[in-house]
Amino acid sequence: MRAGVLHAAGDLRVEDKPVPVPGPGEVLVRVAVCGVCGSDATEFDRGPVLTELPVTLGHEFAGVVEAVGEGVTSLAPGAVVVCGAGISCGECKPCRQGRTNLCRSYRTAGLQVDGGLAGFAVVPAGILLDVTATGLPLDTLGLAQPMAIAVHAVRRSGLRAGDDAVIVGVGGIGAFVTFAAAATGARVLVVDLSGARLELAQRLGATATFRSGDGSLAEQLERAGMDADVLFEVSGSAAGLASVLDAAKPGATIVPIGIQKADVPVPLGAWTLREYTIIGTVAHAVADDLPEAVRLLALRDDWSDIAGEVVPLDDVVEHGLRPLLAGGASQIKTLIDPWTESARPAEHARHA
Repeated sequence: MRAGVLHAAGDLRVEDKPVPVPGPGEVLVRVAVCGVCGSDATEFDRGPVLTELPVTLGHEFAGVVEAVGEGVTSLAPGAVVVCGAGISCGECKPCRQGRTNLCRSYRTAGLQVDGGLAGFAVVPAGILLDVTATGLPLDTLGLAQPMAIAVHAVRRSGLRAGDDAVIVGVGGIGAFVTFAAAATGARVLVVDLSGARLELAQRLGATATFRSGDGSLAEQLERAGMDADVLFEVSGSAAGLASVLDAAKPGATIVPIGIQKADVPVPLGAWTLREYTIIGTVAHAVADDLPEAVRLLALRDDWSDIAGEVVPLDDVVEHGLRPLLAGGASQIKTLIDPWTESARPAEHARHA
């Protein structure tokens, strides 16, 4: 098979590798499509940050079960699956509490072990979800893992129907957070620099949109008649975080999803007196968040405005990773097909 293997910063090679063999408790997946994201771009740009090199990148993949290892009874060859990527022990305290994303020995397919930017991938059966019955196309299912990240963040925030939410940044995660937040029944105000991204946010369920720089977020909330219960900062920019902190009223919940590039001074006394709730969020819990992510994907007929084109593995650097680093990606999510030789339109039409 062919695989996109990261050997060092700036050194990703598409090379021939033997098809891996599933061991006990493992499953061999024929990868249909694999998304690339900011984490992959960061590792390519200045890794290893999280990766253990060399490694086949790719933690956002869907495919079909090719073979199962000894002891696997939950899946059979031919099943359509999505991968949760995060590998947990199942035995430590967080795992016993269902918080598998906080496992004390957490590892991720595509970062610390070989992932899905390849023709085949071997992963534990426990991080695969059989989605055959959904009838969703594999290209759509390739969006399940980033949607699960958004589901987890929204779940952590406590957002519910009737609440008011703010989302700053409609990028690779912000778009999915917008959809997941709107699906709760909350009113959602979305902020971004791009008019096209704001139009996308409206299609994803945003109640209102606001171009950053056109006045303050606090003023816009007042004009919209909204009193934000939850504010998601997804851009990772200092300006985005400053706008959130300026707009947050006493009692608000703040969810900093975007990772700031520099340490941020924390006015802890003011936060205490305002009784803010600051929610951290990382990855997702496979058992709780991945099924909900697939359910949300099924609510929308066409995801082409998120991922409209699928590119071949040979183009992963030039058409996937470098545009992410430059901030000029032509679509919200770039999907890679390890089997195609040329770019193709993404298929999102649901099967009967």
